[in-house]
Amino acid sequence: MTASPLKAVVLDWAGTIVDYGSFAPLAAFQKAFDAFGVAVTPAEARAPMGLAKRDHIQAVARGARVAEAWRAKHGRAFNEADADAVLAVFEPINVESVKSHAALVPGARETLKELRRRGLKIGSTTGYTRPIMAALAPLAEAQGYAPDMILCAGDLPAGRPSPLMMWRTMADLGIWPASSVVKVDDTAPGIGEGRAAGAWTVGVALSGNEVGLTPQEVAALSAKAREAHRARAGALLRAAGADYVIDTIADLPAILDVIDARLARGETPQPAR
Repeated sequence: MTASPLKAVVLDWAGTIVDYGSFAPLAAFQKAFDAFGVAVTPAEARAPMGLAKRDHIQAVARGARVAEAWRAKHGRAFNEADADAVLAVFEPINVESVKSHAALVPGARETLKELRRRGLKIGSTTGYTRPIMAALAPLAEAQGYAPDMILCAGDLPAGRPSPLMMWRTMADLGIWPASSVVKVDDTAPGIGEGRAAGAWTVGVALSGNEVGLTPQEVAALSAKAREAHRARAGALLRAAGADYVIDTIADLPAILDVIDARLARGETPQPAR
């Protein structure tokens, strides 16, 4: 059997491999802003998902409605010290919330076994901080998911959508070129991270942040409603540069076959613009 030209897959966490619907960070963001007397809607909390958490907090606070609500409550604009203060409240809340949202996405276990069968390295990058991952990683490992390495927001000078975490992952795993790597993510910043690094990118639609529903809620949708969610999330992920979009991680092996074939023909990922 001819060896695959693919060498590694780098996975996101919430909404991609665990936490179908990406609920753990959503709840934490809302509770953190509530602690400062400012209500944040689910849509406002989800919009910047995928960024490093401090960057995410700043992005939420820059939204016109939230910025005005903050000014009305505190008598001034949101500032850097406020970002630090909200993050300090957010982090322990998220540490607790991941404990209730750590289940692997259905089909993930089978996909992980297939990645190992193919001899692929498995890396992971996340917008979660080290303390959050210290709580989540053991829960994932107990279910059979232990990536070869984990890089978190704050480990490097810049988070997503910069390519630094991807480049560090490839360097530490000893993997090159970038075209032999596939980045899988449910958010635009995570897709941007993969694109900027020169890797193939696969967006995850139905289990991810852009749809934001539980597996049971997705299953209960009519075919028309499910397709509308799939189309909307897929459009956002493709706009961010995704080479392919799948429903969930369970669909990844078939896409890896397609990428393998393209690499065998000498094709490479489209460069980031």
